[in-house]
Amino acid sequence: MTSTHPPTPARAATPADLDAMVSTLTSAFFHDPLWGPAFPDPSRRAEQAAVMWRLYAASALRYPWTLVTPGAEAVAVWIPPGGTELTAREARDLPALLTAAAGPEAARAILGIYDQLEAAHPGVPCFYLTLLGVHDDHRGQGLGMGLLARSLARIDALGAPAYLESSNPANLARYRGVGFVPRQDVTTATGHTVTTMWRPAR
Repeated sequence: MTSTHPPTPARAATPADLDAMVSTLTSAFFHDPLWGPAFPDPSRRAEQAAVMWRLYAASALRYPWTLVTPGAEAVAVWIPPGGTELTAREARDLPALLTAAAGPEAARAILGIYDQLEAAHPGVPCFYLTLLGVHDDHRGQGLGMGLLARSLARIDALGAPAYLESSNPANLARYRGVGFVPRQDVTTATGHTVTTMWRPAR
């Protein structure tokens, strides 16, 4: 099947992109079935969620694997084999950060989700797609899947497998289309289902 969109331009993200990346991720996940309700007050969701997305996006810039479109309209955050989403200090500070941003109840729920997802993570080295998002203003242009394709081409060149967690069932077919297969369904304490997916090395 041929794409109706031209190849998506992509480049490695830099610290200068961080504000635009946070804006894109905040927009992309505002109505996500899992991460939207994690911040229950819609009037404060954007500012609260942005604190979390900023931490994870900034931390991932330690590695040269996060790709963005030229204006960071789309973002693909990857953690390479052997890497971690957060530094040890960031992980220790996460509960306090979330509590300050969204309150203790939301913080506990979010931390519980992260614990469940961490427990489901495969115990073998792989590239881990932690976040893939497109700003609402740029949806429907193929930017997200284009960025994913560019990412997977880099990973395939290394002969490495890839892993992701789909928090939105609407995306499962898209991920299947680029070689991911469902691995496990995780039902969070909030009642949401997250599908973990695996793509073997090519």
